[in-house]
Amino acid sequence: MSSQPCPIPKRVGIVHKVSSPGAGETARLVTSFLGHKGVAVAEGEEEAARSADLLVVLGGDGTLIHAARLLAGRPVPILGVNMGSLGFLTEVPQSELYAALEQVLAGKALVSERVKLRVNLFRGAAADPAIDAQVLNDAVIGKGALAKMAELDVRCSGDWVATYKADGIIVASPTGSTAYSLAANGPIVFPTMQGLLVTPICPHTLTQRPIVMPDETEVEILLVNDSEVYLTLDGQKGQRLERGDRVRVGAAPDRVLLVRNPRIDFFGILRAKLRWGER
Repeated sequence: MSSQPCPIPKRVGIVHKVSSPGAGETARLVTSFLGHKGVAVAEGEEEAARSADLLVVLGGDGTLIHAARLLAGRPVPILGVNMGSLGFLTEVPQSELYAALEQVLAGKALVSERVKLRVNLFRGAAADPAIDAQVLNDAVIGKGALAKMAELDVRCSGDWVATYKADGIIVASPTGSTAYSLAANGPIVFPTMQGLLVTPICPHTLTQRPIVMPDETEVEILLVNDSEVYLTLDGQKGQRLERGDRVRVGAAPDRVLLVRNPRIDFFGILRAKLRWGER
């Protein structure tokens, strides 16, 4: 997926980390800045998600994931501003916030498309899913702290892959490859690629390694045993699973649009976050 021009917004929404006083104050300053530029600002998160044609996110990667969920598939560019250290998703540091806004308002900004995943949970023989959700980073099937090892039967587009005895399995998007999947020794995948990753968590058989699948693949995971296991979506929403539950994950039909920081590329973010090249 290549970059594309970011449309000049007529109405901007602001989503900020509510627990950060600094993010709240910055939101008020951005509202004033946009007002002086003659740009309307949507009031509140719900109105922003419904009517804005640009979202400014002030916080960290978790705040941006929250904002993407609010949009519910609307193709609205997101300008992610990190209020702390550089983020994988929130590429713009606070010091460059207004310069980035000027680029957007001048029609000079670019956006990149990111794959989302659609996650369905089927309980027993039910034909309708108990959960139908979309995630930007990952869907994690993981056992509780004191639970016995989970036994998970994995199929990809109907083909049996393996039965994993493990602490769990992560199904991640390319964007999510640098989140929990990376901590579980998954590969780093360039974030604008199309596809999904299947990463086992502490598998009993060490030869069971992460797999990168094409985005037309549907991954289905069946909980075989009675282990205490939870399905967690983007690290923010959890659901206890039962023996026989099936979790199906594939590419979602819509994309998340992220405004690019022209002053840093993906490899610059990797060097900053993972400290590559330090001596």
